[in-house]
Amino acid sequence: MGNISLFQVAVLLASAAFIAPLAKHLRIGAVLGYLFAGVMIGPYAFGIFKDAERMLHVAEFGVVLLLFLIGLELRPQRLFAMRRSVIGAGGSQVLVTSAALFALMVLAQYNWRYALFAALALSLSSTAMVLQVLKEKGELEHRHGRLGFAVLLFQDIAAIPMIAFVGLLAVGAADQPTMTWEGALKALGALCAVILAGRYVLGWIFHLIAKTGISEAMTAFALLSVVVIEIIFKGAGLSPALGAFIAGALLADSGYRHEIEADIKPFESLLLGMFFISVGMSLNLNLITEVPLQVLGAAAALMLIKGVILYAVGRRFGLEFAGARRFAVAMAQGGEFAFVLTGAAIASFVITRDFASQINVIVTLTMVATPLVMLAESWWTQRRTPVEESDAGHDEMPEQGGHIVIAGLGRMGQIIARVLAARRIPFTALDGDPSQIEIVRRFGGTVYFGDATRADILAAAQTEKARAIVVCVSNVESSLRICELVRKNYPDLPIYARARDRRHVHWLMDLGVEHIMRETFLSSLELARRVLLETGMSRDEAAATIKTFAERDRRRLHDDYAHQSDDEKLAESAKRHAQELADLFASDAPENAGIDDAQARSERTVAKR
Repeated sequence: MGNISLFQVAVLLASAAFIAPLAKHLRIGAVLGYLFAGVMIGPYAFGIFKDAERMLHVAEFGVVLLLFLIGLELRPQRLFAMRRSVIGAGGSQVLVTSAALFALMVLAQYNWRYALFAALALSLSSTAMVLQVLKEKGELEHRHGRLGFAVLLFQDIAAIPMIAFVGLLAVGAADQPTMTWEGALKALGALCAVILAGRYVLGWIFHLIAKTGISEAMTAFALLSVVVIEIIFKGAGLSPALGAFIAGALLADSGYRHEIEADIKPFESLLLGMFFISVGMSLNLNLITEVPLQVLGAAAALMLIKGVILYAVGRRFGLEFAGARRFAVAMAQGGEFAFVLTGAAIASFVITRDFASQINVIVTLTMVATPLVMLAESWWTQRRTPVEESDAGHDEMPEQGGHIVIAGLGRMGQIIARVLAARRIPFTALDGDPSQIEIVRRFGGTVYFGDATRADILAAAQTEKARAIVVCVSNVESSLRICELVRKNYPDLPIYARARDRRHVHWLMDLGVEHIMRETFLSSLELARRVLLETGMSRDEAAATIKTFAERDRRRLHDDYAHQSDDEKLAESAKRHAQELADLFASDAPENAGIDDAQARSERTVAKR
């Protein structure tokens, strides 16, 4: 990274430490805060950093770590289930966007090589920005967030042939071609090496290191794995981010997945912040002031064209109007891979450095504009009067009455559905996630595509004829929205709701929901009972302990409802109940002091079976 002073290091760390919290406080998003900080300390403002391009190359490692962590969360089975969204939506977006941009640039009298290169580079969106912004706003679990992830995944895969295609363009633009059979074999070898290592080698090495019990060694090897993958893929002319994603996906079934994720996450968050700061640094303010209309007009045109195409793709793949609009706004910018492609194109003499600078400025401007446009879209959506949608996507559902409606067919919803099916009790299960639906159907489950947060979907499920509705969605806001709709439209229908935590329980109680189950409460109590047996406690004493704890915890949960918004009183209540419970068990201890050791061992044996 060249010579860098301690003062510059301090400025970078200060930006990372203070900008994100400040931006969150101002409700503009951490990404926009990082970009603004980069502009301020970059070469075109205060000039604290002169070499923004080199900083950008270093900080791109944050994008590589991001893709590695995404791979860890996405198991190969789920990736296969998402193939329709990845190939269908992602492929159509890249092809249509590239074709439209190429046609416009040719009409504008650009050289066909320049036009084709720019069309391909600008068709890609920013994986780092989109995922970060959607994650900040809690939208990755929404349907438009999941479709956005699928399209971004296709774009990352498409970056490989695009980089290779730069070499083909160079055949006619330079004296020597850069794309050879040797290069193709090298790329294929790198891909195979990462797949084989991720499948058979990395897990084994993680196991050996884990046996030593040295946690920092696990962290070091996790980072080393990503660095080596980046070196291999860069050497083969491929996208390091895609290599990291593949390795992460192959480790998704590893028993060390959660530990690896915990080790890498802090580095990923910090380096990703550095990446956005570097993008802000690279914004060429001189170019903007020299030809402002040309540069700003090109950036606006790019976002408009991509936005229209993305909106059409979103509608084609089942998003409602609002979801498709959000999907289009989130992904209408250029992406970080455009910087990689322009670097490769300059090295291959496909484009000039001046043209590459224009591309990079346009991409940076669209990245800077994205958080602002998303804020504007959110404001506009909140202010406009909601319009009920008529026939937006949902499956045809059978006519039935006296059934159970299940909203959300995740882990909890599937178990409830299996129990009802075993007893031949009719039910209609709804889920708004296409990938989840494909997985459930592949294993023989019955589920209908539909977003239960919408009144028309609940009506299509004949909720007015149902015996009850079971709300099993994991997203808290969606859960509350469904219960609110049911209470408003079907006031006499019993609601059985899954709650994430105590606060979620209180919010459900505000809506008049009476049948509420915290998602981990019963399983935690059962696990605690078995742990008590392991300590030597008898089965009767362990059962009595768990029963007492559960009764008092439920009583406290309802007592706390009266002052749910007062954190100080909630904290006092928690301390008081904990002390009362400890005192109660302490007073009962003498009665249970004579447990025979042999009996205790027998109880533990029974518990383990």
